[in-house]
Amino acid sequence: MVRNIVDPNIKKNAAAWDELARRQAKLAQPAKDEDFRNPLQTVDPLGWLGGDIQGKAVLCLAAGGGRQSALYAAAGARVTVVDLSGEMLTLDRAVASERGLEVRAVETSMERLDMFAPGEFDCVIQPVSTCYVPDVAPVLAAVARVLRPGGIYVSQHKSPVSLQAGLKAEGNAYDLLVPYYRDYQGKNQPLPSPTGPSRLREPGTVEYLHRWEQLLGGMCRAGFVIEDLIEPVHADAEAAVGTFGHRGQFIAPYFRVKARRRGFEMQRTRIELSK
Repeated sequence: MVRNIVDPNIKKNAAAWDELARRQAKLAQPAKDEDFRNPLQTVDPLGWLGGDIQGKAVLCLAAGGGRQSALYAAAGARVTVVDLSGEMLTLDRAVASERGLEVRAVETSMERLDMFAPGEFDCVIQPVSTCYVPDVAPVLAAVARVLRPGGIYVSQHKSPVSLQAGLKAEGNAYDLLVPYYRDYQGKNQPLPSPTGPSRLREPGTVEYLHRWEQLLGGMCRAGFVIEDLIEPVHADAEAAVGTFGHRGQFIAPYFRVKARRRGFEMQRTRIELSK
């Protein structure tokens, strides 16, 4: 697919992820043999998808790299994977071919899903990626359009506080270095580039902070009901000061959300409760 991207920062992110895939960086590592022993448990350890996705239409959004798509397909789903990076999708195609899986790969930005029909998918799975777009609202609207009523949207995001905080410790403290409100003349301003390598920031990418009201409130406004939220624990009480595990004791780097697309019955119930 020919990219139809105007924003130069999003183009920069596509190039950055192409390079990460070519270098086989940690986040561009295909699923391993042990991951396929129980593929659904690997990708859905909380059981949010109900324990069986056989025959379900699953969209892995901004999820290239040869892991998500392959594992959902191995669990019996009909999988489409979307990614901005053609090189990341090359990994998806390679793993699917190697393991005899059917995966449809589409190269496009996460908010440009017009090639899919309304309600085409039963589930949308989105790993950490909303940080790469300046405005999350169009992404949520696009997901709502392609997800059937009652369908499940599982997404993971970088915590706003984690993106505000510095990567280096001053004793046991991590300073807030970035303002929470980053709109200027109606546009969300990119975060400063990291000063060195980190598990929390991907090299060469342009990232944006989204406030809780934009992420969680945005889901509600787009037509979702939030059913669960967790903060995966990355704290390590034995970790050296300034490391990923040490920082995780003070700041949760990520959070994961289970949301359900409202349908007619859910909307009617909401109206009745509001009377």
